[in-house]
Amino acid sequence: MTTGLDIQETIEDEVLIVAVRGELDLYTAPDLRSLLLGAIQDGRSAVVLDLRGTTFLDSTALGVIIAAMKALRIRSGRLVLVNDRMSITKTLAITGLDHLLTVEAAVADAVRVARGG
Repeated sequence: MTTGLDIQETIEDEVLIVAVRGELDLYTAPDLRSLLLGAIQDGRSAVVLDLRGTTFLDSTALGVIIAAMKALRIRSGRLVLVNDRMSITKTLAITGLDHLLTVEAAVADAVRVARGG
């Protein structure tokens, strides 16, 4: 079964950048959860989640984002989202996550914020 999800990882200035393309839902969110929580468990304290290529996210995906945010906060780390899609902006606003998470329009800005700048 094809998931329709592509996850790419890169590291820039000690910040893990995870770019997600496709739909993040009940079927695909566990892959992202494993990657993010595994990286945090391995010591990553600055993570950028690039959602510019994400076409849909459901409550399961929001749960993954919240879990990563909490895991990083326990370690005094930061999760910063990158988003330019109105549908995802609306979802974050409706759920109130836009007040809990930093959202930037560009990866470079998100990396700077994730590093504490």
